[in-house]
Amino acid sequence: MGNLDAKRDWGFAGDYVEAMWLMLQVDEPEEYVIGTGKLHSVRDLVAAAFESVGLDWTHYVVLNTSLLRQDEHFQLVVNPSKAKRKLGWERQVSFEELLEKMVKTDLERLQSGAIAFTAPKGLFRKAGGKAHYVIAPLPRV
Repeated sequence: MGNLDAKRDWGFAGDYVEAMWLMLQVDEPEEYVIGTGKLHSVRDLVAAAFESVGLDWTHYVVLNTSLLRQDEHFQLVVNPSKAKRKLGWERQVSFEELLEKMVKTDLERLQSGAIAFTAPKGLFRKAGGKAHYVIAPLPRV
């Protein structure tokens, strides 16, 4: 992973589609900025994703300094108050729910064979049966 401290306004696409639909329902078009209004770090994202399957991310994630950005000092966060005030829009899916949905969907797709599994050699050990893997902790360097 790159910079675990980088922060973003992460949100569920379905919530944003609802906001777009609401924008199309008004008589007078206006400009809106849509987002959750909450910043979460990449570290928060990784922790929530691993936590949703009962794993401690610190045993599996390694920082790769070649992925660090020199200019990662900005933090963009949306103020969704206009969308709430004029459209009645608010996000419905929390950050934690978003991550849980994403991980659950990926696991279901992997188990059904809908997507192929690829990972660096040695990262996963086959535990028997098709698409059943045990995550092997990464060696500490």
